[in-house]
Amino acid sequence: MTLAHQLALATLVVGVTVVVHLAGLALLLAILRRYRRASRRYLVILLNGGAILVAAFGLFALHSAEIWIWAGIYQLLGAFTDFEHALYFSTSTYVTIGYGDVVLPPGLRILGAIEGASGIILIGWSTAFFFSIVDRMKLLERSFDTDHGGG
Repeated sequence: MTLAHQLALATLVVGVTVVVHLAGLALLLAILRRYRRASRRYLVILLNGGAILVAAFGLFALHSAEIWIWAGIYQLLGAFTDFEHALYFSTSTYVTIGYGDVVLPPGLRILGAIEGASGIILIGWSTAFFFSIVDRMKLLERSFDTDHGGG
């Protein structure tokens, strides 16, 4: 595959994963907005914990889907003999571990490099999202304490 073809395909896959990520974060946010204020301190703690778990597992599922998209592209291009290798390579590349025991063949290596760059940006985006969710939960807890005269 030529460099131009790799760049075009990588641009397309990055675009797809960014849209998937945006849609996933919007869905998570819609789920988390259903969060209601509780009347008791222990309910606040339980609801906050539940919201954080939903966010964490949702982000994990979102990144897994994006990794599978890249792995599917590698498999379609015949880069690996089986899907397990494609998924293993995609996972270690996306999270920028890059073990190096499984590598792309010449003519596809730019795709791997761009997946790594894309993964680190999407993981950063998720980190910011997760931080804002946890921060919001802390604000709601403080608001509960203020409204109810302490703990």
